[in-house]
Amino acid sequence: MSSVRGMGVSPGRNVLSVLFFIVLLSEGHIRWVEAQHCVWYGQCGESQVVHGKKYNCNYTGPAKPLPADGYDLLKELCPGYNYGNRSLCCDVAQLSTLKDALQVPLQFLSRCPACFFNLINLFCELTCSPHQSQFMNGTQFNGTNVVEVDYYIGETFANGMYNACKDVEAPSSNVKALSMLCGKDAKECTATNWIEYMFDINNGQTPFPINPIFTDVPVAGHTPMNNKTFACTEGLDDGSGPCSCQDCTKACGPKPVPPPLPPPWTILGMDAMTVIMWISYMAFLLVFIGAVLGTWCYRKRTIMSEYGPILDSNNPLSLNSDNPDQVNASCCETMGERFENAMRICFSNWGSFCVRHPSVVILGSLILVVACSGGLVYMQITTDPVELWSAPTSQARQEKDYFDSHFGPFFRTVQLIITTPINNNTIYSPYPIGSDVPFSAILDLDMLHQVLDLQLQVEGIVATYEGQNVTLKDLCLAPLAPYNDNCTILSVLNYFQNSHEVLDHSVGDDFYTFTDYHSHFLYCVSAPATLDDMSKSHDPCLGTYGGPIFPWLAMGGYDETNYNNATALVITFPLNNYQNDTVKLGKALAWEKEVITFMKSFHNPNLTIAFNTERSITDELNRESNSDISTIVISYAIMFIYISLALGHIRSFSRVMVDSKISLGIAGIVIVLSSVSSSLGIFSYFGVPITLIVIEVIPFLVLAVGVDNIFIIEQTYQRDERMPQEELHQQIGRILGDVAPSMFLSSFSETVAFFLGALSNMPAVRTFSMFAGLAVFIDFLLQISCFVSLLGLDAKRQEENRLDIVCCVKLPDRQETKTDSFLFRFFKNVYAPFILKEWVRPIIVAVFVGMLSFSIAVVNKVEVGLDQKLSMPDDSYVLQYFQNLSMYLHTGPPVYFVVEDGLNYSSAEGQNMVCGGVGCNNNSLVQQVYDASLISNYTTIAFTPSSWLDDYFDWVKPQSSCCRYYNTSGAFCNASVLNPSCVHCRPMTPSGKQRPQGQDFMHFLPMFLSDNPNIKCGKGGHAAYATALDFNKSGVGASYFMTYHTILKESPDYIDALKMARNLAHNISQSMGHKVFAYSVFYVFYEQYLTIAYDTALNLSVSLLSILLVSTVLLGFELWSAVLVSLTIAMILVNMFGVMWLWSISLNAVSLVNLVMSCGISVEFCSHIVRAFSISVKKNRVERAEDALAHMGSSVFSGITLTKFGGILILALSKSQIFQVFYFRMYLAIVLLGATHGLIFLPVLLSYIGPSVNKAKALAANKRYAGTEREHLLNY
Repeated sequence: MSSVRGMGVSPGRNVLSVLFFIVLLSEGHIRWVEAQHCVWYGQCGESQVVHGKKYNCNYTGPAKPLPADGYDLLKELCPGYNYGNRSLCCDVAQLSTLKDALQVPLQFLSRCPACFFNLINLFCELTCSPHQSQFMNGTQFNGTNVVEVDYYIGETFANGMYNACKDVEAPSSNVKALSMLCGKDAKECTATNWIEYMFDINNGQTPFPINPIFTDVPVAGHTPMNNKTFACTEGLDDGSGPCSCQDCTKACGPKPVPPPLPPPWTILGMDAMTVIMWISYMAFLLVFIGAVLGTWCYRKRTIMSEYGPILDSNNPLSLNSDNPDQVNASCCETMGERFENAMRICFSNWGSFCVRHPSVVILGSLILVVACSGGLVYMQITTDPVELWSAPTSQARQEKDYFDSHFGPFFRTVQLIITTPINNNTIYSPYPIGSDVPFSAILDLDMLHQVLDLQLQVEGIVATYEGQNVTLKDLCLAPLAPYNDNCTILSVLNYFQNSHEVLDHSVGDDFYTFTDYHSHFLYCVSAPATLDDMSKSHDPCLGTYGGPIFPWLAMGGYDETNYNNATALVITFPLNNYQNDTVKLGKALAWEKEVITFMKSFHNPNLTIAFNTERSITDELNRESNSDISTIVISYAIMFIYISLALGHIRSFSRVMVDSKISLGIAGIVIVLSSVSSSLGIFSYFGVPITLIVIEVIPFLVLAVGVDNIFIIEQTYQRDERMPQEELHQQIGRILGDVAPSMFLSSFSETVAFFLGALSNMPAVRTFSMFAGLAVFIDFLLQISCFVSLLGLDAKRQEENRLDIVCCVKLPDRQETKTDSFLFRFFKNVYAPFILKEWVRPIIVAVFVGMLSFSIAVVNKVEVGLDQKLSMPDDSYVLQYFQNLSMYLHTGPPVYFVVEDGLNYSSAEGQNMVCGGVGCNNNSLVQQVYDASLISNYTTIAFTPSSWLDDYFDWVKPQSSCCRYYNTSGAFCNASVLNPSCVHCRPMTPSGKQRPQGQDFMHFLPMFLSDNPNIKCGKGGHAAYATALDFNKSGVGASYFMTYHTILKESPDYIDALKMARNLAHNISQSMGHKVFAYSVFYVFYEQYLTIAYDTALNLSVSLLSILLVSTVLLGFELWSAVLVSLTIAMILVNMFGVMWLWSISLNAVSLVNLVMSCGISVEFCSHIVRAFSISVKKNRVERAEDALAHMGSSVFSGITLTKFGGILILALSKSQIFQVFYFRMYLAIVLLGATHGLIFLPVLLSYIGPSVNKAKALAANKRYAGTEREHLLNY
C-alpha cells in the first residue's frame, strides 16, 4: 500500500492544484479583459502645440457603441468596424477629425486603393479600435487629456503599407506622392520614417506626440498592431482593382529596354567608308597608271607626237585636207551644228542691233528695270524664324497652329541664370536628428537675399509704350486670375513667397534652431506643391501664383536630386504671348527691352548673371546684320574696284585713261544690281516675302555669274581682230554670236536648276531659289542687251581716243599696236601647256580623284543641325546665356502630348485609353509616356506626364472634400468653405465611388477647372490645367498631357528628341485609334533636320539633272560634253561636303542654300571651258583642251575667281560667327574648288575623254573662215 500511495496524488494536493489552476485562469482572464479597454474616448482640451486641434480624452473603460449619426462616417472611413452595435473607442467628433486629417493623403494616395486602404487601417486602429490597449499605451496625461501615447506597430504591417504606397504618383507635379507626405524626398523615405513623420508633432498636423514602436513580437505586454495589408498588385474585398503600373512597379511587366545602338560600320576595326574608298582609290590608281603606262609604251613604239590623242583611234578631221566636203557628219552632229548656227545668227543680229541703237536698248532696259524694281515698294522682309525654317504645310507647322488655336501660343520667357564666383559651401545640421547636409555657396542665406533683391528689381521694372506705363503685372502669366493675380515666377525664392521676411523665418531656442530656410528648402524641393512644410513655421512651398516651383526648373548644376548642391539659380518670368495683338505684343517687347537695359547695367560682384528674353535673339540678329553691313559693303567695294580696273587692257601708260574700262565696269555692276532689284521687285508685286538670306546671298551669286559674263564679252572683244569691211556693230554682233551661246548655256542652266530648287519644302531654300533663278536670267538678258549697247559706246569712245569717265576729253590720234593681255598670254603660253604635259596630267587626275575619294568617305560624317551659338555675334550677351543653359540646366523644354478633338472622355472606354490610374489600359497614353520616362536616356522623356484626367478622378471622389456644391443653388463650393449647405458631389455608394461617366463627368469638370488649390484640397485644377483642355458646352475637345524632355544641349539632341517624341506619339495614336501628336516649341525649327539629308540629295540631284539636260541641248546635242560638265560639278559638290567636314560646317538650311548656289556657280567654272572645247577644231583632244583653257580660262580666272576671292577674304573679318562659318568658309571653298576643278581638272579630263570634234561644226567653221585672216588661227 505504501508503494501505491507513493505513486498516487494525495487528495489535499489535488485540491490545491485545482485551486492554483483556477487562479491562473482567472488571472489570465482578468488580464485579457483588461487588454480590451480603450486608451481614450472623445475629445477634450485644445492642443497647446497645434492650434485648432484637440487632445483626446483619457478613458480606460470598454468600447462604447457609436451614435447613429456617425454610421455614415464609419462606413466611409473604417468599414471594417461597421457591424454589430459598432462599439468603438472613438466618437463622432473623433471620426470627423480623422476624416479631415486624411484629406490630403486621400487626394494623393487613393489612386492606389491598396495603398490607401492600408493607410486608413493604420489610422482607424489608432483612433477607434475597441482593442486599443493591446497595442497602445498612454504615457503622458494632462488632467483628462491624453498628451502622449506609444503605438506598437508590426514591422510587417509597416513594410507592407510602405511597399504598397512607395510608387504612387502625383500627376500634377510629376513626383512621387510620398515626397509630399514623408517630409523628405521619396527616395529617402522608408516605412519607419514615413510613419514617424506622420505621427511627429512637428509636422503641424498631429496635436500630440504619437511614438511608433516597430516590432513583430510582443513588447512590455503589448501585442503590435499587425493587421493584414494588401499589396498594390491585389484587389480589395470591396471590388477595387489592383493599382496601375504607374503607381505600382510590381504591377508592370518587365521594364522597357531601349534597343541597342547600331554598331558603327567598320571593316577590320576601321571606318567602313574610309576603308572602301581607300581600296577603291588604290584600285583606280593601279588601273589608271597601268593604262597611262601602256599608252605611253604604245606611243613610243609607234613614234607618235607627245600631244597625240590617247583615246582617239584616228584624227577626226584635218581642216587642211584637200576635200573637206567629203567628211561625213552624223545626224546628231549636223543637228547640233544647225542649232549652234541658229543661235549664233540670232545673237549676232541682236548684238548688231544693240550696238546700232544703243539709246533704244538702254532706255528700254531702264524702263523695264524701273518698272520691275517698283515692286520693292511692296517688299516684305520676313524675320520670323518660324516662317523662315518651317513650311506652312509641314507637320510641325500644322501641329503648332493646332496647338496655338486650341490652347493659345506658347508663352514668352525672360530667364536669368545666376551663379556666384564665391566658393564657400556651408553645412546644415538638422535638429534634433539627421545627417549633415552641405549647402552650396549660391544657396547661402545672404546670397539668396541678394538674388531676391535682383528678382524684385526685375519685377518692378516699368517700361513705356505709346505713352502708357507697362509693368510685369500687365504681361505676366497669372493662372489663378482674377482670384489671385500674382505673376508666375519660377524661382527658388518663391518657396519663400518672394519675401525677405519669410526667407528669414526661423524657430528655435537659445541653444538650437528647429527650423529655418534650410529645412524649408529641403522640404520644398521634395514636395513643391504642398501648402504647409509641416514645420513649426508652417510656411507654404506652393508659389505665390498658386502653382508649384519644380526644383529642376529653378536650379542647375546639381547632381542627381541633391538640389542642395546646386551651383546655379534659374529665375524664369513667363509672359503671355500676343501673336495677333500688336498693341499687347508691343507692350511685351517694350518691357523686355527695359529688362535687357537693366540687366546690362546691373552689377553685383557676388553674382554672375546670364540672361535672355524672348526678343533677345531677334535683337542680336538685327544688330549682327547691321554690324555686318560695313563688312559686306567693303567686300562688294573691293570687288567693284577690281572689276572696274581689271576689265580694261592698258597697252601703255599714256593711254591709261583711254584703255581703262572703269565706266563700263561700273555699268556692268549696275546691271548686276539691277537684275537683283528687278527680281526682288517682281516677286514683291506677287506678295512673296523676302528673307535675309536672299538679301545676303543673291547679290554675291549674281555678281559671280554677271561678272564672269562681262569679262568673257569684253576680253573676247579685246582679243578679236576686226575683219576687212566689217563695221563695229558687225564685229560686236559676231563676237556676241560666238560667246552668247556659252553665256546662255551657263545662265539658263543655273536658272532652271534654281527654279527646280524652288520645289524644296524648306521656305528659306525655296525663296532663295526663286529669287536667284529670276535674278540670274534677268542679268543674262540685260548683259546681252544693255551691256552690249554700252560696250559699243565704250568701243567707239576708245577708237576716238576719248578718256574714260571724262568722255569729252580727247587725246591725239596715235597708232597703237594691239597686244594680248598678260593673263591671256600667261594662260596660253605657260599655264595651259604646263598642266597638259604628259607627266603632269596623271598627277592631276590622281590628286583630284583622291580628293573625291576622301570627300565621299566623310559625306556621312558631316553633322546635321545649326548650333544656335553660331547665330550670335562674338560679343553678344546671349552667348553666355547659351553656354550656361547647356552647362547648368538639368531639364529640357516642356513637351505636350496633344489628343486631338473627337475622343469621348465621358465614356469608360475613352477614359481608359488616356488615364494612368486604376482600371486604365496598360497601353494608355499616360502609361506609355510613363514607360518612356523609365528609359529617358533613350526616349528623352524625363518625367511622367501631368494628367488632368487622373487628378480630376481623385478630385471628384466622394471621400474627398474637394468636390462639393451648394445644395441650394448647385454652385461649386470650395473645400475651404465651412457651410452646412455644401454637400459632396457624388454619394458614398459603390457606384458613387466609381469614376464619373456621361453627364456626371461633364457636370463636375468645370468645377474642377475653376477650383484653386488650398490646404484642404491640393487637387484643384485651375492652376495646373486651366489651359490643358479645350472645354466647351458640347464636351471636351482637344487636350494635352505635359511632361518634359531631358536636357538638350546640341542640335543632335534636339533632333533626337523630336524624333523620339514623334515615335512615341505615333505608337500612342495606334494603340488608341485616335490622333495624338507631340508638340514642343522647338519642333518647328528642328523638323527640317529630319529630312535634310534627303532634301539635300534631292535638290542637288534635280539641279544636276537639269544642268545635264539643258547643257545637252545648248551644247548642240552633245550628250557626252553635258555629262562631263555635270560630272565635274558633282565632284565639286561632293568635295564641298569634304570641306564642310574638315571645317566643322554643319548641314542645315543655310549651308544647303550655299550648296545650291555652289551648284549654280560651278556651271560658270565648267560650262564655258567645255563649250570652248566642243567648238574647237584643233587636231586632237590635248590641243583642243589647251585652246579652250587659253581662251576661256583667262576670262574665267580674271572674272569670277579673282573677283570673288578678294571679296570673300573680307568676310573673315566679320564679327558674326554665322558669316565666318557659312559665308566666308563656304564661299571660299566654292571659289577655290570651282576654280581648281574648272581650270585644272576639267581641261585634263577633256584631254583624256573629251568628246571628239563635231565634224559638222568643224566643216562649218572651215567654210565660214575660209579666205579670212582668221583661217590661220584655226590651225595654230
